[in-house]
Amino acid sequence: MEHNTLELQEYIQPGKKVHLIGIGGVSMRPLGLVLQGMGLVVSGSDMNSSVSTDELIAKGIRVEIGHRAENIGDADCIIRTAAVHNDNPEIAGARARGIPVFERAQAWGIIMRAYKNAICISGTHGKTTTTSMVAHILMEAQMDPTVMIGGYLPLLHAGHRVGQGDTILLESCEYCDSFLNFFPTLAVILNIEADHLDYFKDLADVEKSFREFADLSTGGVLANGDDENTMQTLQGMDVITFGFGKDNRIHASDVSNDWRRFDVVCDGEKYCRFELPVHGHHNAINALAAAGVAWKMGIPGEIAAKGLSTFHGAGRRLEFKGTYNGADVYDDYAHHPGELSATIDAVRTMGYKRIIFAFQPHTYTRTKALFDDFVEQLKRPDVVILAEIYAARERNTIGISSMDLLNRLDGGYYCATLPEVTEKLRELAQPGDVILTVGAGDIYRAGEALL
Repeated sequence: MEHNTLELQEYIQPGKKVHLIGIGGVSMRPLGLVLQGMGLVVSGSDMNSSVSTDELIAKGIRVEIGHRAENIGDADCIIRTAAVHNDNPEIAGARARGIPVFERAQAWGIIMRAYKNAICISGTHGKTTTTSMVAHILMEAQMDPTVMIGGYLPLLHAGHRVGQGDTILLESCEYCDSFLNFFPTLAVILNIEADHLDYFKDLADVEKSFREFADLSTGGVLANGDDENTMQTLQGMDVITFGFGKDNRIHASDVSNDWRRFDVVCDGEKYCRFELPVHGHHNAINALAAAGVAWKMGIPGEIAAKGLSTFHGAGRRLEFKGTYNGADVYDDYAHHPGELSATIDAVRTMGYKRIIFAFQPHTYTRTKALFDDFVEQLKRPDVVILAEIYAARERNTIGISSMDLLNRLDGGYYCATLPEVTEKLRELAQPGDVILTVGAGDIYRAGEALL
């Protein structure tokens, strides 16, 4: 039996015992810490020990490695990550004992109801970066926010923060409709594309989910007015648009050639001038979205500008890792053709002789569904190295391989293992090159091994 979000309210109370399955995950670990901070007794389990599980144990949370029915102990309720399925022994054990099971997103939904301001950043691409940008602005404005980001932000030395202020900021993901469990007072939609097609039927299905998300917001919707799919999705709704088109209520003017310097104009008046340390048109759009949030919240423009002047990117978002044999090594989380395009565009403005692109596709279903679009983007770098597809939550029932992508390219290299990727990078690197390790899996290890 599925339990609705509001039923969880009675369990998110001081003294209640909650068990988190998959507690080492990027969104589960901060959830455990926030719940502990609210006075709950938290325990959890994960398949593998990690820096995350070590941190939780150090903070007094009982963490079991491996999944067994007895791990749940005398928990009042269970919270699971979307990757944990009904055949998990702890889920089965909880159901046999009548202990209610909730999803991670439902827990964040209940938590955000306690805040005056709940800012939810959504979109197919750019969520982590934009949430991180807004975090920089809120911190500069001394609002002491609670923050949940799906990545690492150097400013926070983590991907999350538990604050004492009246504002919560969350990266809000559409996968499995998880953001429909949220209660935003301000919803941001960065862009909409066909993705997660192992869950959604098609683009129309994705758009339906985003429209329902926009409908949840009690204090307005900020949407990318330059994005055709977003505007189609929100047709007839009262939204505030941002973008480079001058008909957007929030737009840029006096823009530099590299998209890093521009004035932000809100309702016809100059709000601030941004000088961004990060590259790319996509990051300029993300910054306009962040400016819109600050403007809506009444934060002065100079504070927004100062906050973003110190933003050098989130972890794995065109993150500079070091130099090998005169070649600069960057790592990026891009795993959708639209994201590959934005990353390549951004790097082209950086003045390198050659782009060496080591890409690890993420999931078999995404690779198959967007195959031709991936091929189109992989033709653009000077040199392409393809690692084997990262399975994530899937099994390869399709019978697809990165070799299939390579066979559609004019050249390039296939590496079955990450050590082979590292060797190939070592062989190719020359002064003046930029090396990019790209993908949502563990491809970053290949670049780190090189360094």
